[in-house]
Amino acid sequence: MVPVPRFLNLCCFTHNHRSVRFWSFIKDHTDASRRMAKKQAEADNGGDAGTDKRRILLVDDDPEIIEALRYALESKGFSILIARDGNQGLAMAEREDPDLVILDMMMPKRSGFLVLEKLRRTHPVPVRVIMITANEGSRHKAYAEMLGVDDYIRKPFPMDRLIDSVKRLLA
Repeated sequence: MVPVPRFLNLCCFTHNHRSVRFWSFIKDHTDASRRMAKKQAEADNGGDAGTDKRRILLVDDDPEIIEALRYALESKGFSILIARDGNQGLAMAEREDPDLVILDMMMPKRSGFLVLEKLRRTHPVPVRVIMITANEGSRHKAYAEMLGVDDYIRKPFPMDRLIDSVKRLLA
């Protein structure tokens, strides 16, 4: 197994009632480290990296979060699809039929709640959904659970927490 890269440390704090996010990059991720992760994933899959890759749709408007999650999940052997807003996420979920959706709650055009609600109404076999949010409110968590979210993770979170949830839901 490829260890989760050490540079994926998400920090989040509030300044003047605004959520401010920044990423701390401890280790440079070069093309060489990506090739090494791909080789390790191939070895873990018995030498054939193209077979039976579970597909995960990331729906978030923050490019830094998308990139960090993509890198961490690809290093674990998952195939990643990316949508930058709720409408694009719904369209990709319909077209691509992913095994799992990781969904931000606060996005432009359509919120994560509306995306989750529509996914639950339109899919005969519910797709697994992990909702990530910087929102502290317990009412939001209760509403997401009422809509049928499989896991609800508050930012900031350790990358291992997300990886464990992904593995549990796709097992």
